[in-house]
Amino acid sequence: METSKLKLLAFASEIVSFEDGDVVFNSGESADFAYVIMDGAVDIVTETDSGPVVSGTLSQNQLIGELGLLNNAPRNATLITRGNLRAMKITGDMFFRMLRENADVALDVIRMLSNKLSQSHARVELLQKQLNQQDND
Repeated sequence: METSKLKLLAFASEIVSFEDGDVVFNSGESADFAYVIMDGAVDIVTETDSGPVVSGTLSQNQLIGELGLLNNAPRNATLITRGNLRAMKITGDMFFRMLRENADVALDVIRMLSNKLSQSHARVELLQKQLNQQDND
């Protein structure tokens, strides 16, 4: 997100800190907040039949937790900090207010979601190729 938009969010959010290895939220929890990463990174951990798998990493200036808010659904992954993390914690009400009142913020969120979708699609294609290769071996 652009600096001017982050400043706007800062007035309406709470700054939170996590230490390395802390869980920001767990899969299945209710989605009451979104976060903007100020410093640090989080690993997206998905449970599979073979155990937990890190399916991606998000870092500075990226929005996390917005999907659950937008879908009004429980979290679909667990986020675990990679190193220390500082983030702006945004309530669902404030998140939706920002989207309704600021078209630029809404467009940024759409772009971030589109980027996350593209990255997920690329990971699925890579995993499918790997599975196909294993089947052929």
